[in-house]
Amino acid sequence: MGKAVKLLAMVLILSIMAISGAAVADDIKQGGVMTVTFKDGVATLDPAIGYDWQNWSMIKSIFDGLMDYEPGTYKLRPGLAQSYEVSEDGLVYTFTLRDGIKFHNGRPMTATDVKYSLERTINPETQSPGQGFYSSVKGFDAVASGEKTDLAGVTAVDPKTVRIELKNPDATFLHLVALNFSFVVPKEAVEEHGADFGKHPVGTGAYKLAEWNLGQNLIFERNKDYYRAGVPKLDKITFQIGQEPNVALLRLQRGEVDVLGDGVPPARYIKMKSDPRYKENFMEGPQLQTSYLTMNVRMEPFDNPNVRKAVNMAIFKERICQIINNRAVSTDQPLPPAMPGYAEDYKGYSLNRAKAKDLLAEAGYPDGFTTELYAINTDPNPRIAQAMQQDLAGIGIKAELKTLASSTVIAAGGEPDQAPMLWSGGLAWLADYPDPSNFYGPILGCGGAVKGGWNWAWYCNEKIEEKAGKADAMSDPAMAQKRIDMWREIFIEIMEDAPWVPVFNELRNTMRSDRIGGPKELFVDPVFRPCNYRYVYAKDVQ
Repeated sequence: MGKAVKLLAMVLILSIMAISGAAVADDIKQGGVMTVTFKDGVATLDPAIGYDWQNWSMIKSIFDGLMDYEPGTYKLRPGLAQSYEVSEDGLVYTFTLRDGIKFHNGRPMTATDVKYSLERTINPETQSPGQGFYSSVKGFDAVASGEKTDLAGVTAVDPKTVRIELKNPDATFLHLVALNFSFVVPKEAVEEHGADFGKHPVGTGAYKLAEWNLGQNLIFERNKDYYRAGVPKLDKITFQIGQEPNVALLRLQRGEVDVLGDGVPPARYIKMKSDPRYKENFMEGPQLQTSYLTMNVRMEPFDNPNVRKAVNMAIFKERICQIINNRAVSTDQPLPPAMPGYAEDYKGYSLNRAKAKDLLAEAGYPDGFTTELYAINTDPNPRIAQAMQQDLAGIGIKAELKTLASSTVIAAGGEPDQAPMLWSGGLAWLADYPDPSNFYGPILGCGGAVKGGWNWAWYCNEKIEEKAGKADAMSDPAMAQKRIDMWREIFIEIMEDAPWVPVFNELRNTMRSDRIGGPKELFVDPVFRPCNYRYVYAKDVQ
């Protein structure tokens, strides 16, 4: 392997950092319960399959990956791995597992389980939406095609050592083994329950499933054998399903529930945020999310960059933020402010309708043109689309609104010649992991500009694609800042082509009861959306 870069877990785990120190302090007693509400139910708790808003943080509470994040932050730290080494060429990752980790069924976890779990996610029979994340692993193609079940690039060297070989350097790989899709499961439990494993999950996580009453509630109980000392603090969490957000808020105010899983209802947002009585209960924070308007660069007249720039100059973003009670901040670039690579000094396209009309004239459309604007039909998206329609009319563009079911809008965006313009609201991109590459490949890269893909602008710039490939090949930690700087340049170059109108970055919010404690960042945790259940605690434990 040559000279290796070795990072020991003890360096990263001396403390949980100030952001979560209160949650694991010695004076916080073990015990207590918490009730969380959700409107919609949960389909599965299988980490290879679950990809929903509600189950994301539930799965992170039941299972673990080789890597983890410091609570309330985007900072990586070892998880099931005690330490890891990366070869000089960035192609080999060797993970040393912690001692004494057990599954909820009592069996010790080994390196063989890590290998099996990755093979299961990549196996096409599993139908994992996360399969493609691991395409850089050696042997991926053979397993993904169904030709083989053994993943050549993953080796259980011994019970405590896992070696993963890549086909090409991938600077995002440590994030990928912190993603739910790579979380470790026991083969015997998967085989016992088959397709129902997601209803009978067995992991190594801080909580284990005690009860699941479909359509009513899920009950998690503390895993007393969890490998992180003092975690979790709560004995039990009850997730109540079918709770309308407005009713859930009233119940929280009456002290009947503790956390609003769906956040504060939009109509009550301003009142609750500004009410001094709830200063310690209301929590809000940024997330790695951008809502945007796409223009299909393969369809006339959006194949003309001047037309796309004109549209950028026509949209009044601040007014759109007002439509959603300022639960977002306007933006002028694809990356959200909390994402590495965000260009703080980038000015973008200012609101300038006179200049926009000039650009349309230069493009050969002095009198504007007629087009279609797709948006999903759930509030507030039709109202936002109407505001955009008015903005576009101000520069001569007549946009017919197509407000449809989300599945129909997604299908239209995935066709090369169906949706000239598409408002992403309700479908907007929320990063799978905190790296700028995740905001490129699926939604702005050439690989996403395919039938059924999520690159609804159908934008593909070969020069940028090559540059992005070089950025992601910079796996040497010494090159980390240079890599981020390169991603910053990439997104500025993309905006020179203007395939999008970036509109806003939505803020996440929730409320907690007086009974539950912990730093506010845990309740709007950027990775554990919507809440890092592992580190919150009950104040009323005697």
